[in-house]
Amino acid sequence: MRPKRLKFGLVTALGIAAWTAVMVGQTKTGAVAQSAGSHAAFQAKTTGTGPAIIMIPGLASSGSTWDSAVQHLSGHYRCIVLTLAGFAGVPPIQGPLLTQARDQVAEYINDNHLNRPVIMGHSLGGEVALDLAAHHPQLVGPVIIVDSLPFIAGAWFGASSLAAAQPNIDQMRKGMEGMSHEQWVAYARSGQSTNAMATSAKDQKTLIQWSLESDQKTVTDATIELVSTDLRPELPRIETPVLVIGTWIGLQNYGVTEASATQLFRQQYSGVRNLKFVMADNARHFVMWDDPAWFNQQVDAFLAANARVTTAER
Repeated sequence: MRPKRLKFGLVTALGIAAWTAVMVGQTKTGAVAQSAGSHAAFQAKTTGTGPAIIMIPGLASSGSTWDSAVQHLSGHYRCIVLTLAGFAGVPPIQGPLLTQARDQVAEYINDNHLNRPVIMGHSLGGEVALDLAAHHPQLVGPVIIVDSLPFIAGAWFGASSLAAAQPNIDQMRKGMEGMSHEQWVAYARSGQSTNAMATSAKDQKTLIQWSLESDQKTVTDATIELVSTDLRPELPRIETPVLVIGTWIGLQNYGVTEASATQLFRQQYSGVRNLKFVMADNARHFVMWDDPAWFNQQVDAFLAANARVTTAER
């Protein structure tokens, strides 16, 4: 049925669909990570000066996911690019990664005296960004979410609640934890889980290579944590404007249309009080790679419209 294909397809685009989630790598090598001090849940790299933007990449991704955006923004903004623990060669940590990342980003903001920084998150990083904005609304400025949803299990399993999705989550956990490292590597090398996420063959090959650099257990645990989270009830707590950038074109083989994808995004983000939603016409999941000019245009317009929020005192 069309609704089920839509739900599966969108999660594939988010980089966390079922078995592909474990295998997907979404990093670019070469980023020089700097110590985040006591914040073991991530490493940080800072470029540029001006109002701060904290940029959080997705599952198994390095911060260089944002390279083109940093090149565009760093002339006017201080871009603080994170790579989460266990991804892209960063040492893993114990415990729930997403929750620790959320709380440690809040600590980082306070420790570095950042004044309501912009929070930008891609895929899994978008979930962390939403969670941060909901739990620490006084700390953050405008929020930019790139191709992510607040309730992945709803899109994935067609579930109305986490309780309804739990049997599927348990089955997924069992299968993912039962995979050998050899199976992990073989599937990653096949490219089956990554080719729909970027348009160019070069980027697709890069994604395959990057997937091999992340810690298998971390990716597995983070995926389960992600799909076990429902942030929809928390969305009304977000006080600042939110830009959501969606994609759909890479999912046509799953029966997804622009209209059906737009409907799902709007349904899941209905709790956001100040929402701007835009859908990319031609870009796949890594929209900042596939159509950087359009992506930068959306970000620039949103930041310009909300400049007062980024400079307001806490």
